[in-house]
Amino acid sequence: MTNDNVLIVGAGPVGLSAAAELVNAGIDVTVLEAGEKLSTESRASTFHPPTLDMLDGLGAAKPLIAQGLIASSLQYRTHGKGVIAQFDFGDVADLTAHPYRVQSEQFKLTRILLDSLQQKPNFRIEFGAEVEGVEQDAHGVSARVQVNGKTDVRKGAWLLGADGARSKVRRSLDIEFEGFTWPERFLVLSTPYDFKARFPDLVSVNYVAAPQDWYFLLKIPNMWRVMFPVDANVSDETAVLPEFGQTQLARIVEGERFEIAHSTLYRVHQRVAKTFRSGRAFLAGDAAHINNPLGGMGMNGGIHDALNFAEKLLAVIGGKKDEKELDRYDLQRRQVTIEVVQRQTIQNKKDLEAKTEADQAEFRDRLRRIAADHAESRQYLERVGMIASLRRAAEIA
Repeated sequence: MTNDNVLIVGAGPVGLSAAAELVNAGIDVTVLEAGEKLSTESRASTFHPPTLDMLDGLGAAKPLIAQGLIASSLQYRTHGKGVIAQFDFGDVADLTAHPYRVQSEQFKLTRILLDSLQQKPNFRIEFGAEVEGVEQDAHGVSARVQVNGKTDVRKGAWLLGADGARSKVRRSLDIEFEGFTWPERFLVLSTPYDFKARFPDLVSVNYVAAPQDWYFLLKIPNMWRVMFPVDANVSDETAVLPEFGQTQLARIVEGERFEIAHSTLYRVHQRVAKTFRSGRAFLAGDAAHINNPLGGMGMNGGIHDALNFAEKLLAVIGGKKDEKELDRYDLQRRQVTIEVVQRQTIQNKKDLEAKTEADQAEFRDRLRRIAADHAESRQYLERVGMIASLRRAAEIA
């Protein structure tokens, strides 16, 4: 196999997953990361069953599971009225080696991957290297990089932009980021408060429906993450105040004073890049698509992008396929993002915030019917667990 070097922009879970797959196959990889070190932000914290299967192939699943929390079930609830339906991943145990979600902050995965990669002679990472632009010709790609206040150039045969929603790579390639922004923002609060002591029937993943004030409760090691929508009429300055967070948490348990270990307020988008490929440059993860976090599909979809891209690039570099094979990366991953990920996450939000009694009843009745039927429950778990999306991608020629 030839050693065509690959530049990867961004040292998040997507970029490092792609790097691991390529490096393990003998390809020279350089990762360019704008930060001075790996991010410590919690951000995504859900790893779905097929993602764990993929990470197992990179040697990362076992240490991630050891540092995380296994969630074998998920619940849908109504605020103040308890459980609507519960789904158990054991129903799809024949389809995955990991019939559960793992709840763990994404920064744990990036450190696991980097620790492994740094032992490989064909891997290099540059921190403090901010990519400003990308140029290419028929033979390679050049990335213009700011390093220590100076402009330099890094060259590769191929380039993967995994540099997030504000991707400099995507902008440099002049690729449209089609979609929309939700009017409300999302506030995520992390607290060690023991919600399960107050609600013994909680599981580790709980989506709680309410017409105005829906929320989710997600358990991670030693902490609960709670997410609320914040109305457009509330200013950013107000929404980040500790007292505002206290009032939100008090809707779940009245009369308590909560320790808030961490809070994040962010705008929520549903956007997909017009193409995931431009010549020898490619997009993956948030650089290619962003969606609301209900269902935990963003980071997982990005890791699926990374492995799909690496597989196809290895086939081309190894001479097993011609370069047209790389068009299938764009075709498969972009189409499945639109068909499955965008559709499912939008539906998740619509269901939780159903306004009319008729819509709320339809949601409850639909979930109860699915949960009561083994075949339907299994199909549902395949969708929300992203097993179906990978199957669909493989079908796209």
